[in-house]
Amino acid sequence: MRLSRRHILRSSVAMAAAAAIRSPLVSAADVAAADSAETLAGRLHASLTRDQRAEVCFPWDHVHPKFGLLRTRVGNNWNATAPEVKGDFFSKEQQQLVREIFERLIDPDWHARFDKQLEDDAGGFGHGQSIALIGEPGSGKFQFLLTGRHMTLRCDGDSADHVAFGGPIFYGHDTGGGTEDKDHTGNVFWPQAVAANGVYSMLDGRQRKLAMVAKTPPENAIAFRPDGQAASGIPVSELSADQRVELERVLGVLLEPYRTVDRDEVRGCLTAQGGLDRCRLAFYQDDDLGDDGVWDNWRLEGPAFVWHFRGSPHVHVWVNIAGSPSVPTNA
Repeated sequence: MRLSRRHILRSSVAMAAAAAIRSPLVSAADVAAADSAETLAGRLHASLTRDQRAEVCFPWDHVHPKFGLLRTRVGNNWNATAPEVKGDFFSKEQQQLVREIFERLIDPDWHARFDKQLEDDAGGFGHGQSIALIGEPGSGKFQFLLTGRHMTLRCDGDSADHVAFGGPIFYGHDTGGGTEDKDHTGNVFWPQAVAANGVYSMLDGRQRKLAMVAKTPPENAIAFRPDGQAASGIPVSELSADQRVELERVLGVLLEPYRTVDRDEVRGCLTAQGGLDRCRLAFYQDDDLGDDGVWDNWRLEGPAFVWHFRGSPHVHVWVNIAGSPSVPTNA
C-alpha cells in the first residue's frame, strides 16, 4: 500500500529530530530544522494579526474574482495577494518564516540556484513575491502558496493526498533581456532540457518521427486530457530498455530540486496511473533557438502527469501531477 504524504512527512521529520536528539554534536537549531514546511506554515498562520489575515488568509474553497479557485491556480507571473513578502506588511520574523518554508520545499543543493533565478527575475527572494494561506492548519485542508515572477510554489501536507506538490506548480528563469542564447548560458534550469535531449539523441529514425511534433501547444495547457484522448509524442512503451533507463534518469533530474517527500509523492502518483509506460514524450520543432536541433520545447505527459518545458525565448516550466486525471486544474 502506498504511504500517504502525511505519513512520509511525519516519519522523515520524526527520524531527523530523533537523530538530532541522540547526537551530542547536533545543536538545538538542527533539531528545529527538522520542522516541515507545513509545520512552519502553521506557525506563520498563527503569528498573523487580524489585519494581516484579512489580506492573505482565505477559506479552502475560496474563488478569487480574477484567478478562480485559488488553491489550484498556477501562473508564470502573478501575485495571489497584494502584500509583498519583503516589505513592511510582514514582520522580520514572519519574513524569515516565509524564507524557511521556501527552504524546506527546495532541496538544499538547489537553494543557491533558486536564489540566482530570483535575483535575475525579481531582484532577490521576497521581492515582488506574495503568499496566501488557504484553509486552516490542522483541519486537513490547508495550503501555503508562494507566487511571483517565474514561481508558483505550494505545500499542503496531506490536504490533497492524490495531488503532487500540493497542486500545480511553475518555475522558470530569464537570465536577462527576455531572449536567451541557444545554449541558455547561466539558466539554472536548462540542464533539464539537456537531459531530455539526451533521450532524443538515442532515438532511431522511426522513433524520432513519433517523438517530433510540429507546433508547441499553449504552455499553460496543462489540464489532464479527457479519458481516451492521447497526448502527442512517442509512447514511452516504444522506447528500448536503455532509452527507458535514460528517461528515468531525466525524471530524477526534474525532481532533483524538490524535497524528498514531494519526489516520493510524484512517483506515487505516477505509479497510480500506470507509470512512465503510460506517458508520451514530445519534442516540438518550432521555436528552436539557433536552429541547432537541440529542442528547447518538450513535454512529458501521461493520464494525470504533465511536465511541460518551454525553453524559447527563456525557460518556463509548468507541472501538474495527480493520482487521477479527474483532478481539475486552474491555469
